Amino acid sequence: MSKLDEFIYGSHPHLFIAVGGSLMILQIVLAIFLFNTNGSSLVGNIGWVILWTAGFFGVLPIVTFRRKGGVPQGKSYMQTTTLVDTGIYGIARHPQNGVAWVLINIGVMLVAQNWLVVIVGVFAMVFGYLDLFKEEARCIEKFGDEYRQYMERVPRINFLLGLLRAARKK
Repeated sequence: MSKLDEFIYGSHPHLFIAVGGSLMILQIVLAIFLFNTNGSSLVGNIGWVILWTAGFFGVLPIVTFRRKGGVPQGKSYMQTTTLVDTGIYGIARHPQNGVAWVLINIGVMLVAQNWLVVIVGVFAMVFGYLDLFKEEARCIEKFGDEYRQYMERVPRINFLLGLLRAARKK
């Protein structure tokens, strides 16, 4: 096991998401106060499109898990009992805590157009991405080989590759 693996898997289960979440909040607060009023409106508008796209990737998994995840009545949508590998989960393994996370950070960077917002956002993305490795370890523990096979079929967060693969199947 490499030093990086030891660091990732040996750290507290919620370390990366706690640090990444704090950095994301800091990024958004900085974007509000350091918004570049002289920035490019085209870049800012692209940022808003990316933020709306992040919303899609953030909300659709809730609906998908409720419908297909075997969630017990009255439980959180995260309490799935069935591995969901279709729909949005056939495009990216982590649409909410991976794709949406990265898109939010990029969108805020483009809207604010400030170097400090970009730096904080990059670190928030890194910590969020590192958390995905711990999440996948939890999923392997919960679903076993079925999840390992799913990992081979569906990209972690590269939804463009996931869409391409889905289009090829059809």
